[in-house]
Amino acid sequence: MTPNELPAIELYSHVDGEDMPVVWLKEMAEQALPHCLESKGTEDPLLSSFEEIEVSLVSDETIAQVHWEFMNDPTPTDVITFHHGEILVSAETARREGPTHGHTAQEEALLYIIHGMLHLNGHTDLVEPEREAMHRCQEKILRQVIAGGG
Repeated sequence: MTPNELPAIELYSHVDGEDMPVVWLKEMAEQALPHCLESKGTEDPLLSSFEEIEVSLVSDETIAQVHWEFMNDPTPTDVITFHHGEILVSAETARREGPTHGHTAQEEALLYIIHGMLHLNGHTDLVEPEREAMHRCQEKILRQVIAGGG
């Protein structure tokens, strides 16, 4: 990848529902990507090294299985990011949690994708104050992209 090239984003849906439009989510994630690249976290930033980021929308059941297999936690979670450039997003969690945060289900799913890309760019949410900084950053990027600020 040359310095001016951005990683491609491939988005796959493994869930039903018109409230998770793959084309819209992919376009918004592509608009969020440069913002995520600009915001480096405290750990090694890997995001710019990928040719492709793979995002999969999955069920709570699927993400819970992955959560158990890789993190020894049997509960569903919102997003899991792998350092090889794969992001799993729970569509069911986005549907459930979006309204409690003032977001549509698709906006909440986009927030999870942004969160995953920030993880790939060195952000961590395991300790404070990094967690708070990451959450402020992802909300700011979400607002910019949804508002059309690209």
